[in-house]
Amino acid sequence: MRLIGNLIWIVCGGIVSWLAWMIAGLVWCVTVVGIPIGVQCFKFSSISLNPFGKEVVYEGGAVSFLVNVLWFFVSGIELALLNFGIGCVLCMTIIGIPFGLQFFKIAKLALAPFGASIYRTAYL
Repeated sequence: MRLIGNLIWIVCGGIVSWLAWMIAGLVWCVTVVGIPIGVQCFKFSSISLNPFGKEVVYEGGAVSFLVNVLWFFVSGIELALLNFGIGCVLCMTIIGIPFGLQFFKIAKLALAPFGASIYRTAYL
């Protein structure tokens, strides 16, 4: 079921979200200081490509908070609005609600991605 959900997800806008995370990662990697943030963007793009069966756990400390503040103003708002908008459009139909909820999960991650960890909930 998770595989089917992830395949339909890619068609319903997952590829757009994945591409946005990859572009954000490339932009951050332009500077030497931004390379660690860009690498994190590449890691988080995996949840944008196949979110079903994955869970986001928020942890972190002072350094994560400071990087999240910088991230919020440079890339976080755009990614969060993109995912939130696609999620709202998908939630207009009953069939699209599970996909919209996954977009909301990614929008929350886009607001504060540092200090968050992604865990796989099912291995089948």
